[in-house]
Amino acid sequence: MTAAKTPVVVPSVLAADLARLGEQLDAVKAAGCAWVSVDVMDGHFVPNLSFGPDFVKLAKARGFFVDAHLMVTNPLDVAPWFAEAGADIVTCHVEAVTDARAALTAIAALGVKPGLALKPKTPVEAVLPALDLAAMALVMTVEPGFGGQKFMAEMTSKISRLRREIDARGLDCWIQSDGGVNAATISTAAAAGADSLVAGSAVFGASDCAVAFRELTAKARAAFGSHQKA
Repeated sequence: MTAAKTPVVVPSVLAADLARLGEQLDAVKAAGCAWVSVDVMDGHFVPNLSFGPDFVKLAKARGFFVDAHLMVTNPLDVAPWFAEAGADIVTCHVEAVTDARAALTAIAALGVKPGLALKPKTPVEAVLPALDLAAMALVMTVEPGFGGQKFMAEMTSKISRLRREIDARGLDCWIQSDGGVNAATISTAAAAGADSLVAGSAVFGASDCAVAFRELTAKARAAFGSHQKA
């Protein structure tokens, strides 16, 4: 069986002040942050436009583990750009591919770890047949496209289902919760079994992003998996 992972808080670059991005990344790194997320949006799969591979390069230059979350219509076309830029995990959406297992295999062939994400309206069963090939399963806890939205607590049932599947099958797979994660909601996501918790505004929008990162990490680790212990 694969050992349980220690929960980590993953700041999302989408919420950073781009005029102070380097400063903010350095601050959270000094606070112990090792992993950041780069949201990639094409204005078609989701109603917003965001980052290209250069943002992955910037984070990698500072020593971060980086996941590139591809919220795009053509993930297999753009995945090589992010792999070449140095992303450690490249995540595609199950809704954007015709064959999830083939998509994860293609991403892995680029020399990166593949992730598989699902939107709120997509049932968790859509990712289960490909779970053994995924390094990360990402549950969107908001409708993707914009930061600062309200956490959808009903999505925790998907997290719990994934936690049971991953643990029962002994898979080496992170469960990421992305959207609306903050000081008031992170314990809920972690208790359900999420061990990678993307926090945007809650970190980079705080008056002191280093303090915010440490506080969120403490909450996540205290709550992790508590639903299974009750």
